[in-house]
Amino acid sequence: MMKALEAKHDPEAAVIEAIGQGDPHAMAELIRRQGRWVRGVIFGATGRQDGVDDVAQRVWIQVWREASRLDDPARWRTWLYRIARNAATDAARSKRRRRRLLGELFDRERVEQPGNSRPDQQLAVGERQQTMLDAIASLPGLYREPFVLKHLEDWSYRQIGEALGLPVDTVETRLVRARRLLRQRLTGKV
Repeated sequence: MMKALEAKHDPEAAVIEAIGQGDPHAMAELIRRQGRWVRGVIFGATGRQDGVDDVAQRVWIQVWREASRLDDPARWRTWLYRIARNAATDAARSKRRRRRLLGELFDRERVEQPGNSRPDQQLAVGERQQTMLDAIASLPGLYREPFVLKHLEDWSYRQIGEALGLPVDTVETRLVRARRLLRQRLTGKV
C-alpha cells in the first residue's frame, strides 16, 4: 500500500517498476524524462562534455539490466544517480589511464630520439604523436586492447591471453593485424 501511495506522488517510481518488468516503452519514457539530468550528472562528475553520450548509453544499459533488482522503486533518484556517477568515474579513470599509457609510449620515443630540442623538431614529434594516437584510437577494440597491453604495458602474449580469455595464437594474430592496420593508417595505404 505504501509503495502504491509513493508511486502516485512520484511517477518515475512507477516507470522504474515497469522497466524492472521488462517494459521497453517505460525505458524510453525514463530516458526522455531523465536523460538531461543523467547527462548533467555525468558532466558534473567528469567536467568534460566529450564522451557524455557514450557514458549515458552505458548508464541506460545498466538501468535496463538492474531495474528489476531495485528493492524500492521510490528511491530511484539515488539509485540512478549512483549508476550515472559510477559510470562517469569509471570512464574518466579509463581515459586517464589510456592517456598515461600513451604518454609513456611517446616519452619512450623522445628518449630514443635525442636532440629534439629545436622547436620545429618538437612540433614534428607532437604531430607524429597525435597521428599515432589517432591511429591507435581508430583500431577496432579487439585489436586495440591487445596492442595497448603489449606495446604500452609490455605484457607477454601469455599474460594478454589470460587477461582477455584468449589463446596465445589468437593474441599473436590480433597483434599482427593491429600492427598491419596501424601501418596502413600511418602510411595512408588504407
